[in-house]
Amino acid sequence: MQLHTHEWGTGDRVAVLVHGIMSDHRTWRRVGPELADRGYRVIAVDLRGHGASPRGPYGDTLFADDLVETLPAEVELVLGHSLGAMALSLAVERLRPRRAVYSDPAWTLGNTELPMDPALFVEFKRASPQMLRSFNPRWEKADIELELATIDAWDPATALALSGSHFKERIPERAVVPSLVQVAGEGFLFTEGDKERVAARGFEVRTVEGAGHTIHRDDFEGFMKSLDGWI
Repeated sequence: MQLHTHEWGTGDRVAVLVHGIMSDHRTWRRVGPELADRGYRVIAVDLRGHGASPRGPYGDTLFADDLVETLPAEVELVLGHSLGAMALSLAVERLRPRRAVYSDPAWTLGNTELPMDPALFVEFKRASPQMLRSFNPRWEKADIELELATIDAWDPATALALSGSHFKERIPERAVVPSLVQVAGEGFLFTEGDKERVAARGFEVRTVEGAGHTIHRDDFEGFMKSLDGWI
């Protein structure tokens, strides 16, 4: 499936951005321009079922196949958040970027007593500004407003397709290309043991202390600093 894309910049180097569940390219409203200022042509996709991209069917391999069909291969940098990071990890061997960054990727079952089943995200379809603010107290007002807009454009069947028998751990066996994993210090996905397992498979792991799951919105400066040496 050809995905809807949005671009910033005209640089010689190419960076790809892939959003998480319930979101779309608008989540990168600060990251895209920042990378463009650093000399990149930045391409951000809307995953299937999100934003302006087509709907269904859904599944982890389909999200990855779409990236391969839509994006150029062998770019300088690919960066994905959450679901987008999971999709990138399944596509990276075919895309063969020079570097990959996985921002709090949806690879684990969560560090709570009960696994964070993706089906729970369906409840956000009825989210209010107050609800989003309670979950994301550090977000700027613009991010709350954009999240409401992206949720409105999102098909919750994407979450249901990753639930049930499809809900499993997805830590890659190895880093196919030089790869960084950003972990949210206040996130819910990674335990210390998870970080050790990821590092043992060849990924560099950096924790952004104090940041929640959507690191680039929770602590933009910390997010960018964590990318030192990778962008």
